Amino acid sequence: MLDFVGSNFLRQRLVLSILSGKPVNITAIRDGEENPGLNEYEANLLKLLDKLTNGTTMKINVTGTSLYFKPGILTGGTIDHTCNPDRSIGYLLEVLFCLAPFCKERLTATLRGVTNNRVDPSVDYYRMTSLPLMRMFGIINDLELKIVKRGFAPDGEGEVVFSCPNPKKLRPLQFFDQGKIKKIRGTAFASRVSPQIPNRIIESARSVLNSYIPDIYIHSDHMKGNNAGKSPGFGLVLTAETTNGVVLAAEDASNPKGQGDPINADDLGNITANRLLQEIYKGGCVDAVNQPLAALLMVLCDPDVSKIVTGPLTDYTIEFLRHLKRFFQVVFKLEPKSYDPDEIGGKMGGDKVLMTAVGIGYSNISKTIR
Repeated sequence: MLDFVGSNFLRQRLVLSILSGKPVNITAIRDGEENPGLNEYEANLLKLLDKLTNGTTMKINVTGTSLYFKPGILTGGTIDHTCNPDRSIGYLLEVLFCLAPFCKERLTATLRGVTNNRVDPSVDYYRMTSLPLMRMFGIINDLELKIVKRGFAPDGEGEVVFSCPNPKKLRPLQFFDQGKIKKIRGTAFASRVSPQIPNRIIESARSVLNSYIPDIYIHSDHMKGNNAGKSPGFGLVLTAETTNGVVLAAEDASNPKGQGDPINADDLGNITANRLLQEIYKGGCVDAVNQPLAALLMVLCDPDVSKIVTGPLTDYTIEFLRHLKRFFQVVFKLEPKSYDPDEIGGKMGGDKVLMTAVGIGYSNISKTIR
């Protein structure tokens, strides 16, 4: 059993506990704070994990400041879950991406709640960036993330369906060359606001990006009626795809109704476009949000060397690498990778990190043989 202190990185610890089969004991969860113990959205996460597994044991003390978690077997199948509105569906999707490929049965999860807010990566962001990364590791057949209804914070009422196959094994990946940006795609989305707002967002974003590349297509997604959720809102997700299949992304959304200062649609498009340029400058073969997912799949693939180039590692990724060492005894080799300034076009963005690891040959022993 592994012992941890505090509420930070709860998702990482629970996911790795299930995959490694090692129980965890987490103490002092917000101990001494005004609202001690697990938050409602964290308790909601535990309910989702209970639906995903069979035989999981959880013990929470009276104040909620201590959690004992003994993992069971990942069963998968068809599940239906309502997410807590304090966090978006993206908060739980990160967990599903890590666990779904290793379930006993193919996972089809219907999640209801907030699809877009300013705290978590949106469903659109994950659909455009995480799914291509998973396919590179051999998770291919019928991998899908579909937005049925869009729901903005705070009331939500959105609905998404995530389908993921369960391959027997993952294949190692060696990905060094980011390639050059060949096209930019995006989605300007809105619910319960004027249909002209997505058009203004698109115009503003294009005014920044047209100076760099001609192949730009941003489509408008304006939800109405029952598919629009209960709260008004709008936002933009942009992706830059390279000649080698790398997808880098950036996004932004309006503040929830009654919370924070309202943001202008033109400003939102401009801000998101500049964020995408910053992400392109950081570069790498995987974007900042998906660094932990790439690291996990590198560890759980066949016993061979996997290498991938990323931009600067985020604090979240660094802590994830530490957790991988504790749960799986796998240590990554991290090397700075800089480009020669004499190359054509000069230096290609900021310095990169070359991540190297040897897979442990994790096999989906629970998979039903048909």
